[in-house]
Amino acid sequence: MWKTRGVAAVAIAGVAALALSGCQQGSASNGGGEDGDAVTLQFQSLSDQPATQEAVAAIVDEWNAENPDVQVEIVQAGWDGIYDKLITQFTGGTAPDIIHFEAASIVPFAEDGYLADISDLVDPELQGDISEGIWESVTVEDQVIGYPSTMQSYMVFANTDLLEAAGVEVPTGETMSWDELQQIAQATTTGGTYGLGWGLGSPTAAMMSLSLGFGGGYFEGSGEDATIEVGENELAVPERIHEMAYTDMSLDPTSLTQSGSDVLASFYGGTIAMTVQGSFQATNIANDAPEGFNWTVLPPLEGSEGAMQAANPQTYSINIDSEYVEESADFMNFFMSADNLASVAFADALIPSSGAAQAEVETLAGDATGWDQIIASAAGLTAPPFLKVSKYAEWKDTVATPAFQQYFGDQISLEDLQAQLSDGWTEVNG
Repeated sequence: MWKTRGVAAVAIAGVAALALSGCQQGSASNGGGEDGDAVTLQFQSLSDQPATQEAVAAIVDEWNAENPDVQVEIVQAGWDGIYDKLITQFTGGTAPDIIHFEAASIVPFAEDGYLADISDLVDPELQGDISEGIWESVTVEDQVIGYPSTMQSYMVFANTDLLEAAGVEVPTGETMSWDELQQIAQATTTGGTYGLGWGLGSPTAAMMSLSLGFGGGYFEGSGEDATIEVGENELAVPERIHEMAYTDMSLDPTSLTQSGSDVLASFYGGTIAMTVQGSFQATNIANDAPEGFNWTVLPPLEGSEGAMQAANPQTYSINIDSEYVEESADFMNFFMSADNLASVAFADALIPSSGAAQAEVETLAGDATGWDQIIASAAGLTAPPFLKVSKYAEWKDTVATPAFQQYFGDQISLEDLQAQLSDGWTEVNG
């Protein structure tokens, strides 16, 4: 059962968000549909990179040329402030027909009854070409509330010259263990170089994702009934990071206070041999690294339960109040075709959700560094428990992030971290 409209989303973002009115853009199903006029679908896109915007525009142009009776209009928006903006749009009845967002953040709007169930509208071929784990990330109470499109994974980027100088052979297997990562970091740590730099200024997303490789899900249940468990599996990744930073000294502790992008400067400068980054950084490194900088992407990290990571895909949902739900789904089935989805994913340096699009991205990437390992990591992407937890965002911001930051700053013990994460959830969830 969906909740009363407006309750869940407003509770998360705060009542003050309802006062935001300056960013409304049109109304659902604006224009046409009667007396033979063309239907116009409003497609609110958050794509903010020029290359991605061009790819999206090309897809829309192709659709419009082939479908004169159902035209799509791009309503360009941005990621900043979009949650509050969607609250305003939904509560004011001005939400577009098609809504671009992400799985972790769209769930409250589904719970409030604002999103159409597309279970029976997804192209069957597409349905079968996306893994169950990824579909689970966009399923709420047995209803599919969005098309999962592109995702990222956490990958290890390595300076191959520094590995070679240390006598380390670049791993080439399907996966790489955490023990192997630590061994390489130790081998490449010298007087002026750390083996690993990791920008964990905002650490929670990475910890929640990579813990799945050790069977660490943190949460059980869903909604407001979710419970937390912070045990050995959940703490395996932060404990290993802390050990590398403060016991064997192979991880630069300063990097733990930085952003991922900040750490790239040290990577380019040769003061760290490896760095863990979102997979999308492959394109940035290719464009920004100094001339002659030799680098590669190492195999996906594997924990005791496998090379699992959290799938939190970007999503395209359909407004349940749209007059043209089926037409919107027809366009999205076109948008999600292998060629189209691959063009968007490659432009954004992200992993497409479908197998056919992943194969097409490999073709587009050609011999570009790292893409084979990045695409391989898609096999381990699965829906994390936190996607179905109503107050996860509040716990993440007010409890988990400061607790992880203190632990990585060597200010609290592992036991303190465990207690803060557990007790904090009890306080947040009441």
